Amino acid sequence: AIIASPVERLTRNTDINFDMQQRRASWMIVALSTLLAALATFLLARGLLAPVKRLVEGTHRLAAGDFTTRVTPTSADELGKLAQDFNQLASTLEKNQQMRRDFMADISHELRTPLAVLRGELEAIQDGVRQFTPESVTSLQAEVGTLTKLVDDLHQLSLSDEGALAYQKTTVDLVPLLEVAGGAFRERFTSRGLTLHYALPDSMTVFGDPDRLMQLFNNLLENSLRYTDSGGGLHISAEQRDKSLFLTFADSAPGVSDEQLQKLFDRFYRTEVSRNRASGGSGLGLAICVNIVHAHNGHLHAAHSPFGGVSITVELPLDRDLQREV
Repeated sequence: AIIASPVERLTRNTDINFDMQQRRASWMIVALSTLLAALATFLLARGLLAPVKRLVEGTHRLAAGDFTTRVTPTSADELGKLAQDFNQLASTLEKNQQMRRDFMADISHELRTPLAVLRGELEAIQDGVRQFTPESVTSLQAEVGTLTKLVDDLHQLSLSDEGALAYQKTTVDLVPLLEVAGGAFRERFTSRGLTLHYALPDSMTVFGDPDRLMQLFNNLLENSLRYTDSGGGLHISAEQRDKSLFLTFADSAPGVSDEQLQKLFDRFYRTEVSRNRASGGSGLGLAICVNIVHAHNGHLHAAHSPFGGVSITVELPLDRDLQREV
């Protein structure tokens, strides 16, 4: 039998111990690597999922009708851009909700005023405080006319918003249309001490619906008639620039401030002093004008008039350009 020397036994034991130490070190390295990988994965997932979780929670609140909810962007990557888009959507929905509430409140207020007058007049007649005379009938008819005008304007605005207004477009010369519209208003302008001036070419042709364009001109003429001081007037001019026709309605004093100018096309908007309910308007005429002009691929602009009032410019594409689109 071969007997290992003490040196050989010591060497073998050293090798075994070294191997065990190596194994333990390897297991520790594997365990530590796994732990570090798990920790890194957790932190990475947390960083990625946290903004997603906030977006999901915000979406749920938005779907429940809370349009004031916002998500704070935490990065400039795609998730950050998505959060910005989410906030923009929420802001738009919040504004639309507020506009709807304001619109309903305005409608209620506008309907309540003539109804209150009608009720007061009828109760006065019923109680014998006021006699049922031709004058009282005329007053009642005036309030009914105000209600009718408001309801008609609301109906027109609703149809134009939904795109349900019928447009029969054809080649239209605007000069005869303006002359007819102005002729119908001339007597009313004269009775108010207002003058009507034209500076138009012999012909200006667009592709549009003559009935809707006539409605547009009537609304603009009515607007100037109601809100221009006696002794002033309305100047209607036109010019062609590039591929568009610019038709301007510029009236005389009173004017409006820059802030009021930006709101002229808002529904039910009236300035505090000159453009008020006493004039008899529904506050919807210019909003209807905007929809009619947009239906003709045009734009409506408001500015300060050189005559001291308001200048409203109708921008319409020329006939040949619209026909190419159709």
